Amino acid sequence: MADQKKVRKINTKKKFVADGVFQAELNEFLTKTLGAEGYAGIEVRATSMSTEIRVKAARHQDLLNKHTRKIREIQSLIQKRYNFNDEDNRVDLSIKPLSYDRNLCAAANVEILKMKLIMGTPVRLAANNILNTVMRRGGAIGCEVIVSGKIRGQRAASQKYVQGYQVSTGQPKKDFVDVAIRHVQLRQGMLGLKVKIMQSTERMVGKTKKVMPDAVEIIEPKEEAMAEIKPDVQTSRNRQQQEEQQTAQ
Repeated sequence: MADQKKVRKINTKKKFVADGVFQAELNEFLTKTLGAEGYAGIEVRATSMSTEIRVKAARHQDLLNKHTRKIREIQSLIQKRYNFNDEDNRVDLSIKPLSYDRNLCAAANVEILKMKLIMGTPVRLAANNILNTVMRRGGAIGCEVIVSGKIRGQRAASQKYVQGYQVSTGQPKKDFVDVAIRHVQLRQGMLGLKVKIMQSTERMVGKTKKVMPDAVEIIEPKEEAMAEIKPDVQTSRNRQQQEEQQTAQ
């Protein structure tokens, strides 16, 4: 009995805190390492024998074809950091594609904006390029790009570029608006970048479809032959004629 491993019970509250810290650390690490590949979030599925980490990336084909060594290195670092092993606590890292167009991914677009600013592209030109990509190629309903910091001169300021329509409050904001925030170090200082994208008024969550509360669909009426439609309304003249016929009989 002494050779068997003792299963240490953990408090439910501490378990939720530990899971949240694990996902937060993992999200920050993958944001730094897979930012250029359009990292767009993780999904962790844990069982008693293994833990599966599904990484969503906009350029998943490049990761699977060209950067297989990078994926193995990331898996090895995660395994060493969180004491995973191949016997009874295995970790599996898999790369999954996005369930929507990558032009509608806020994380991928904010990384493109970050690279453009590092390469020296003017802020207005870079922000308008992101807006055109999201609205024209992706077909989004609304997009917003915010750049804040020492954009021009020593005075810090914030610039906002908006196209289309977006919800800004309530539960629909959490369900339908994709938000990504990054920071870029330039010569004049640190700049903050924020991209918000509202894809559509309908969104699939698993097998269920979520629809915006104010989205109204007007159904066209069926085409019917007007000659076949006979009004079932008795006018006073028709009623008088029927009474005359009954009295005559």
